[in-house]
Amino acid sequence: MVAMETSTAYRRVARLVVTLVAVLAGLVATTVVAQPAQASVYPTCTVSRCADARTARTGWSAKGYPTTAGWYTWSGGLYNYTGGRFQNREGELPAGATYYEYDVYPRAKGAARDAYRIVVNRSSGVVWFTPDHYVTFYQL
Repeated sequence: MVAMETSTAYRRVARLVVTLVAVLAGLVATTVVAQPAQASVYPTCTVSRCADARTARTGWSAKGYPTTAGWYTWSGGLYNYTGGRFQNREGELPAGATYYEYDVYPRAKGAARDAYRIVVNRSSGVVWFTPDHYVTFYQL
């Protein structure tokens, strides 16, 4: 009889410990908030692909910086893509502006996109180049 009561007590303690661990794990999971990686923003473009970004800026500017996402005809029988409005959710670029994003490198229509973009402030005309999909910005 004593052994049975001891066994029941151990199971109750074990359930209590498991419950406490689960509750604590839940608290930790709900209080730890992942922070987005901080982008780096530079006033000039000094990396190797800046010339390509400037060429893309010229091409998109000639098209009037379209605001509708989609494929646009490009030189050499290729196409280039604009994803439309860039939300600036992380707030890395100056606030209070409307931005649009455009691919740097043209390719066959429908081909996969790469990480290279230019981002244009529609009100000021300032253009940023991001070679790593919005992690780093260089002003052109």
